[in-house]
Amino acid sequence: MSFYMRLRATASNEVPEDFSSLLDFMSTAWEAHQEEHTAGIADSIDKDFGHVHELYTTGADHGDTTNPANTLPIFGGRHMHSPTEDQPPFVILTPAEVRRTALFLRSLPFDERWQIAGTKLSKPYIGWEDKNAARSIFLGYHNDLRTFYERATRAGHAVIKAFWY
Repeated sequence: MSFYMRLRATASNEVPEDFSSLLDFMSTAWEAHQEEHTAGIADSIDKDFGHVHELYTTGADHGDTTNPANTLPIFGGRHMHSPTEDQPPFVILTPAEVRRTALFLRSLPFDERWQIAGTKLSKPYIGWEDKNAARSIFLGYHNDLRTFYERATRAGHAVIKAFWY
C-alpha cells in the first residue's frame, strides 16, 4: 500500500471550506503536482511523513513535546473531516501558522534533532551500503519542507495538506 502527504500553498481566500471542495481542489493539484512543485507551491512526502513528524516532535525543546510549532509541519492545523469518515482528513494551516512553521523549520538545529531521534528513525535503513542514507533522506525532507514553507510565508499563503492512501 502506498501513502503520501501532499502539501499545496494557496491564497487564504481560495481555500475550500468543505470536504468535497477540498477533495476536488487537492485532486486537481495532484494532477499538476510536478508543475506546481517546480513553481514552489506544492510539496510531498511519500510514506515517511509520520517519521518526519517524529523527527520534529521527539525530545522537542528538551522534553516539551507539547510545543505546537513542533507539530505544525506535518499533522498540525485545522482538520477537515470527511462527512462519512471513510477518508483521512485534510489539514489546513492559516498564513499565521505557515509563518510559525517556517520559523520553526528555519531555527530547528537539524543535527541536534537527528542526535535525539536518528537512531530510531534509521532502523529501516540498517544494512544499506550508505551508512548515512537515513540522515540524508531526512535532511532532504527537512530542507524541502523548509523551502516550501518559507516560499508560502513570503507569498502570504495558507497551506492545505492531504493524506492519500
